[in-house]
Amino acid sequence: MDTFTPSTEPLAGSIALSALISLLPLLTFFIMLAVVKAKAHVSGLVSLLVAILVAIFVFKMPVGMTLMSGVLGAVFGAFPVVWIVIMAIWLYQVTVISGRFEDLRRVFDVIGGGDVRIQSILIAFCFGGLLEALAGFGAPVAITATMLLALGMAPLRAAAAVLVANTAPVAFGAVAIPITTAAGLTGLDANHIGAMVGHQAPLLAIFVPTLLLFILDGKRGVKEVWPAALVIGGSFAVAQFFCATYFSYELTDIVASLAGLGAAVIFLRFWTPKGREEARARVLVGEAAQGAAGTGANGASQAGSGYDASDRKLRLGPTFLALFPYLLVIVIFGVAKLWKLGVSIPGALAATDVKIKWPMLYGHVLDGEGNPVSSTIYNFQWLSNPGTLLLITGLIVAIVYSLNDAGGKYKIKVSDAVLEIGRTIYNMRWAATTILSVLALAYVMNLSGQTITIGTWLAGTGAFFAFLSPILGWLGTAVTGSDTSSNALFAKLQQTAGLNAGIDPNLLVAANTSGGVVGKLISPQNLAIAATAVGMEGKESVILKKVAGWSVSMLLVLCVLVYLQSTPILGWMLPTP
Repeated sequence: MDTFTPSTEPLAGSIALSALISLLPLLTFFIMLAVVKAKAHVSGLVSLLVAILVAIFVFKMPVGMTLMSGVLGAVFGAFPVVWIVIMAIWLYQVTVISGRFEDLRRVFDVIGGGDVRIQSILIAFCFGGLLEALAGFGAPVAITATMLLALGMAPLRAAAAVLVANTAPVAFGAVAIPITTAAGLTGLDANHIGAMVGHQAPLLAIFVPTLLLFILDGKRGVKEVWPAALVIGGSFAVAQFFCATYFSYELTDIVASLAGLGAAVIFLRFWTPKGREEARARVLVGEAAQGAAGTGANGASQAGSGYDASDRKLRLGPTFLALFPYLLVIVIFGVAKLWKLGVSIPGALAATDVKIKWPMLYGHVLDGEGNPVSSTIYNFQWLSNPGTLLLITGLIVAIVYSLNDAGGKYKIKVSDAVLEIGRTIYNMRWAATTILSVLALAYVMNLSGQTITIGTWLAGTGAFFAFLSPILGWLGTAVTGSDTSSNALFAKLQQTAGLNAGIDPNLLVAANTSGGVVGKLISPQNLAIAATAVGMEGKESVILKKVAGWSVSMLLVLCVLVYLQSTPILGWMLPTP
């Protein structure tokens, strides 16, 4: 079979024209979503078709290689990405069908001082950040969206809140895999890149809880609860800064999330939010807005779970079992990702990975130096990926819950939990189609040369590229739904552009990671996950309009920050190697 080396100037020898043509698949996707208002999976499939046509007729990639690139992307989308999301939602469903979720609601309600706005921030931002730190790949959005919905929040408001909350923690998501990936591709020091990100992302984290207040309850909510939002965001940001800079970039979001939650507990012992009952009526819908004791968000009786909105005491047994799934997630992920005493558990798990040299691609798609492109090797992580770890967690949780039914108040069988996996897969079918099509699109664009052409064109701006650098990360994550994938696409380009323009390559690689943080907010993959979680399938365009402005605004802040960090104006704030 012939070989193929992507060109950055396939159209009339012009990189500018080639880049503009390369943007067609991305423009198609967002026009289909925002203007045509097509469903996300339809938009993804149409955009994939456009990318295939551009690859074949403009970049001259052989038809077989082009189609196989899409297949490889779809396989990666199915496993591990869709697998992780399904398992995350399933783990949550186990807590629901067991009746334990209402006890978890009560934990956040008590910690939040009975204020639904603070409660929502703790769930979407702190708890979501913890889930992002451990699993990533859409799991935080899926779980926290369903939790806010169960509180009685309107679907659109819940979806918007969790998407905005799932920004600041993304750079260090899944035990900081985006940073580790970038370091592996560039040869740069992962600890230094992590420290760089730790000097960028926290500036967003400070204000994200306040933005959540505005989304949840408008200007009145900000006026009444801003001190708590600032304490939570500030403590998260400070912990993120110090952990990334001086401790461990892999553990950054775990430490920051717990710091935010702990700060809220302490602060609310000395400060009481105003307008709690009025806020409940404004923020929630249905019976939940009335704060009726003994009824849940859907009006169901909570007598079985022992939940009482007027009861401000936490009972040890129900509280521990309500938190047990997430404590177990921390333990299992901590051991799987970090345990290196005596025997390296991460190394042992990684040894089970099966690397597959993808047919028709490996050894046939070559880089400029004639070497096989590394992304043509599919890594089948059947045991080490977060989805399988979540499956193990869920099975243990189901067993523990089945053995602790409190005299029949909590009824769940392990068989019921296992059957719930099938229902979760069925409910995720359209979101899964979207994810598969988007990642197929990303692989076609990447392997054919469309992505690198766009990046090279932007890198031609010289020193001003520091301002544009986060845009690449934003673009990559918006398309793929993964900051890790964005770094895989652009980290090497950022490094090369930095060296050519006389800008610290560590800063630009970190900027790619930080830019991806706000790109995830509008990622079609994340939009589809949020829509599915809150029962708005097919209405992704409505959610997109709600959050797009926040994404662009935060991106602009990052662009200005990174540009100033590349100059003496803010260069002093960067960490030294």
